Amino acid sequence: MADSFQVSPIFGQGVGYGLVIGLGAAFAIGMSLVSWFLSRYLDEVQDSEMFMTAKHSVKTGLTASAVVSSWTIAATLLTSTTEGYSYGISGPFWYAAGATVQILLFSVAAIELKRRAPNAQTFLQVAKVHTVVIYVIMLVSIFVVYTTSDIIGSTDRMWELLQEAGRLHPVPGNAEGTYLTMRSESGGYIGLIFVGTGFAAAVDSQLFQKAIASDPKSTSMGYILGGTSWFTIPFVLATTYGLAAAATEHLPVFPTYPNRMTEYEVSSGMAMPYAAIALMGKGGAAAILLMVFMAVTSAMSSETVATTALLTYNVYKAYINPKATGKQMLNFSNWIVPLFAVVSSAIAVGMNHAGFSVGFLITAIGIVVDSAIVPMACTIMWKKQSTAAVMIAPIVSSGAGILAWLLTARHGYGTINITTLQGNLPLVAGNMMSLTGPILLTPLITYIKPENFDWEIFKQIKPPQDEQDTQPSCAAQERSPAQMESTSDASTMDHEHDEKGLLRSRNIAIGVSIFLTLSYLILWPIPMYGTSYVFSRGFFKGWIVVVFLWAFFASTTITLLPIWEGRSAIKKLFVFVFHGRKAVQEVAPITVGIEVTEKSAKESAMEKQREILQS
Repeated sequence: MADSFQVSPIFGQGVGYGLVIGLGAAFAIGMSLVSWFLSRYLDEVQDSEMFMTAKHSVKTGLTASAVVSSWTIAATLLTSTTEGYSYGISGPFWYAAGATVQILLFSVAAIELKRRAPNAQTFLQVAKVHTVVIYVIMLVSIFVVYTTSDIIGSTDRMWELLQEAGRLHPVPGNAEGTYLTMRSESGGYIGLIFVGTGFAAAVDSQLFQKAIASDPKSTSMGYILGGTSWFTIPFVLATTYGLAAAATEHLPVFPTYPNRMTEYEVSSGMAMPYAAIALMGKGGAAAILLMVFMAVTSAMSSETVATTALLTYNVYKAYINPKATGKQMLNFSNWIVPLFAVVSSAIAVGMNHAGFSVGFLITAIGIVVDSAIVPMACTIMWKKQSTAAVMIAPIVSSGAGILAWLLTARHGYGTINITTLQGNLPLVAGNMMSLTGPILLTPLITYIKPENFDWEIFKQIKPPQDEQDTQPSCAAQERSPAQMESTSDASTMDHEHDEKGLLRSRNIAIGVSIFLTLSYLILWPIPMYGTSYVFSRGFFKGWIVVVFLWAFFASTTITLLPIWEGRSAIKKLFVFVFHGRKAVQEVAPITVGIEVTEKSAKESAMEKQREILQS
């Protein structure tokens, strides 16, 4: 019983295969049709640059959506809910805050990447459909739990059930043993653990890939909005299902009643599906299954593109075929996609059979890779960082983090195994040692022999030759040398203007990200933690109102903003499909009026610059 589930499977294997194969095939066909429509009706060239970097043209809303999509893994849903079940109100908040600040701080690195290397295809050259479904189910869930459920149905009833749960099985380390407090020692540890875990995810190349694909003007705001919106997923879902699991576990409707969940079930992330079954039956189980599927596929698709780009540009083109054309690189990437899927799936199956739970993997990964954060940031923000520092600091810090992890587990529990290594204090020791080690080692090693890197080298990165070379238009061929020179001078001025704009965006990103980070980690939680405040009935009601408001804000941002920003292209596509190319040309000035106006103003300014230069 200790290593098994107390509840029989709700659905048969056929449902699982139908979801994975059927829905997966539907998504694949749907995305293929979208690409075909864009190519057929909007003349979008589906080359390697478009496949892996979207021609550096993704706007704010879609950048934010992509960030949320790549940051939302299955563990986001399951583990955050486990923390809410285990520690009450503090668990969802500390999980969400601890793993959100990295996206906010990354907005600075993202804009620096656009400044330093505007044409990069992957970060190593310098060194979506899924998320909407999750937000829809999240909104439905919060409404059911807090308004319509016969078992809970209101904030008052949830408050009463949590009070009763705290009396039946008090939470060690919580103020008065209650679930209704931010004063939780374990909850605080969770915050530190997920600061480390979040930075581990930031090392992943897929987050940089979002910055590379974004429009320079949209980069920083896309990441800030994406981070703020992602906060909602663990915060809202864990406050909904995590608290629901704790509140109903002692009721007959809970699947394990009269028993509590075993440690195995808790570490396997079963608090969310069990709570959903208790409140909504099989429909709730189906909703959770769909959300987990969406989380897996959204993160997996982002990871696949990022890994494909990395191997294509930094292995194939760098070492195997330096003169590779865009077509050759696209063909190579088409082979990498299924290969990566098979390898990653095999590793996942192996980890599962070896007994490593999702909770163990998500909390321990930072110990191994957090040491790369500081050197990565310095790669694009500190020109004096030495090669030795980049190589030595991460290795030494990872080793120190692993050692701290093992020794703390041995000292605290008397033995080292999967269970003791998953303890909060060993995880905090390992993650923090790995993360902070390079803060000391990187400048120390660098100042032994500092370097002076030339940032302009990054700007020499170009797209594949056959994708950047196009036949000049007749008008271009007829221009005189003087006109060509004036155009070049105007382009230089335009580049300088863009550089100033990116620098201004970076400074704004620094201010906003620091303010939000301090708010999430200090200004919001610490007063309640320090005073050991226990939520009253009225304060808990206000807390849930904030949860609702945040859920609506994030859902609107992620679903409607990308549609609004792409309204011109959407309208153009529909006009083309139903009325033909001529109709598109007739409505284009109306469809993209704002863009045309901006373009005309820009062209007028450049024309004036040319006249001045010629005179």
